[in-house]
Amino acid sequence: MSAATGIFVVVRVDGTLGEKIGAIQRSHDARLAKLWPPHVTIIGSSGCGPIVADTSVAELEAALRPVAARHAPLTVAFGAPQRFPDRDIVVLPLDPHGPLRALHEDLARSGLRAHRARYPFTPHCTLTMYPPLSRTRERELLSIRLSDPLTIARLEVYLTRDPQPARLLLELSLGVTSPS
Repeated sequence: MSAATGIFVVVRVDGTLGEKIGAIQRSHDARLAKLWPPHVTIIGSSGCGPIVADTSVAELEAALRPVAARHAPLTVAFGAPQRFPDRDIVVLPLDPHGPLRALHEDLARSGLRAHRARYPFTPHCTLTMYPPLSRTRERELLSIRLSDPLTIARLEVYLTRDPQPARLLLELSLGVTSPS
């Protein structure tokens, strides 16, 4: 999730994989590690900008729950770390095609008002974002390999109003039609 105002749809990275990524974040970017648990943003930072902040929880639920119900849980794998061009940001990328893209596009077409995205859909988990990136630290981060799969079975919907902490608005289980 970025430091912005709006509503973001994310997947929390839990379990052993989340612990590994959290340890990397704490070691290389303590500020990021304090702000957010490891996660992948599905709506809000790329492909589709954040949903407009004044959207009610009832509107969110009416638009997003049917989308989540149409998509079965999926398992994905992170690729080798990458540095975003001209930025001190290193991420673990996910393949932006296939079922993950279908989920993203279905959420983006839910009918909710959203801000314009600044970047094409590039799903990822951020390893470091805030401190300047030295060559030594960049080499260390780019050498990391995580083979644990990420199962995406639940979406979390957050309101962000920087600099206030993000507030969880809604949780949605994939493939489930009744409230989770």
